[in-house]
Amino acid sequence: MISVHRSEDRYRGGDEAAGIDTRHALSFGPFYDPDNLRFGPILACNEERLDAGAGFEEHPHSHTEIVTWVVEGELTHRDSAGQSTVVRAGDLAHLSAASGVRHVERNDGTGPSTFLQMWLAPLEPGGEPSYTVVPGITDSTPYALPGAGAVLHVHRPAGGERTTLPDAVRLYVHVVRGTVALGGEELGPGDAARITGARDLAAVTVDGPAELLVWELAG
Repeated sequence: MISVHRSEDRYRGGDEAAGIDTRHALSFGPFYDPDNLRFGPILACNEERLDAGAGFEEHPHSHTEIVTWVVEGELTHRDSAGQSTVVRAGDLAHLSAASGVRHVERNDGTGPSTFLQMWLAPLEPGGEPSYTVVPGITDSTPYALPGAGAVLHVHRPAGGERTTLPDAVRLYVHVVRGTVALGGEELGPGDAARITGARDLAAVTVDGPAELLVWELAG
């Protein structure tokens, strides 16, 4: 079963006056929707845009796997475990909040920063927090989150190219750039497909290259 969710239907969040524009794909904070709480282990999929100098001041997380994909610009991360780094476009960052961590996320660059942030529920709570950055991730290097029973695939197909999707209990497909045809539907930037019982599926790019994030979920 394929359920398509359009970019324009996302919940609007953030703080315009503070230079923060957020679009939520699932129920989040004050945007409560009991029919859209999660998809498998995925608790949130937020499109974020920060003006230069804008960001999120120190705040806590626990028992959550947080994966950030930077689309444009850069994002500075600092946390209570002593990690401090700048994540740039094409980099993936993974914060395992575990038993608890506090962090700051800011755009300290000179231009806007755009990123996608995805929260996943761990299979087991607790543990020590950790932070990992994978620079320049490619199509041939999927990123595994065994603690959440999930694997993230990044695909950048050329125009007209067919991308075979993994068979899985669940798939979450997010279009970052371009347009793809999937399951009889066309998906553009910001659109997503939630797929249950995925078998023998493929996405085909339409009119030029695309960039897809595909979560392969065990449950």
